[in-house]
Amino acid sequence: MSGAFSRSSGLVQRRTTAVTTATSENSGDELDEKLNGEVEEDHDSKETRLTLMEEVLLLGLKDREGYTSFWNDCISSGLRGCILIELSLRGRVELEKAGMRRRSLTNRKVICRNDQPTGDVLLDEALRHMKETQPPETVQSWIEYLSGETWNPLKLRYQLRNVRERLAKNLVEKGVCTTEKQNFLLFDMTTHPLTDNVVKQRLIKRVQDSVLSRWTNDAHRMDRRMLSLIYLAHSSDVLENAFAPLSDDDYEVAMKRVRELLDLDFDTESMKEGTNELMWAVISAMSK
Repeated sequence: MSGAFSRSSGLVQRRTTAVTTATSENSGDELDEKLNGEVEEDHDSKETRLTLMEEVLLLGLKDREGYTSFWNDCISSGLRGCILIELSLRGRVELEKAGMRRRSLTNRKVICRNDQPTGDVLLDEALRHMKETQPPETVQSWIEYLSGETWNPLKLRYQLRNVRERLAKNLVEKGVCTTEKQNFLLFDMTTHPLTDNVVKQRLIKRVQDSVLSRWTNDAHRMDRRMLSLIYLAHSSDVLENAFAPLSDDDYEVAMKRVRELLDLDFDTESMKEGTNELMWAVISAMSK
């Protein structure tokens, strides 16, 4: 699938551009948190709470310029993967049962578990599509449909349009970014430069800590939301932005540990007790 990143790509060459350090909490109301038990241990209710999609986009946005790299063709599908995992963490969707023959993650369908609106427009639009689609589709298919990367003209109606712009507006509403217009010779473009540096610093710091000071050497002992963020930030080619400020030694350790996560057998991980199977299905689809 176009946009998906290989397990090893994006981990070889270190960019030297200075990037600000960072963190932020994720969105989801109390009902969502009770449904899936994904409350951060170090949660601070005063912090700006962001969804996985907003966090990945924030990592990708250039602080002053307010737009993602023109060369990044991975973030589109990465954001759709974020939507699927966010819906799963909020208890709205899940994978169908594996069955007696233990079908692989890639062959199992996405099932609507709870159609109660989340309050997030993008999530609710995607949830509505999944609820109304019969027979159900696989994670891989939904990433393609929501991205508009499908050859089936009947599925084009599932495409979520202007996702980056809509997420950027969410960041503006939460006081993280602002809105400006920039002229690029042949066209004008709306940009969203950073206004609240603290939120992004906390986000980056939390990503760094997850593979350095808080590393558990066991994916199942990591917070699911952070684990998902690491995988999807890598698939979206923005994880490097979180590690660029590290010292050379810490950078090497962080990259080594991310490679360990990328080398896991995702089907095996999904069979462990208490796991989120849809999360692993998305990670598997995005890591091909």
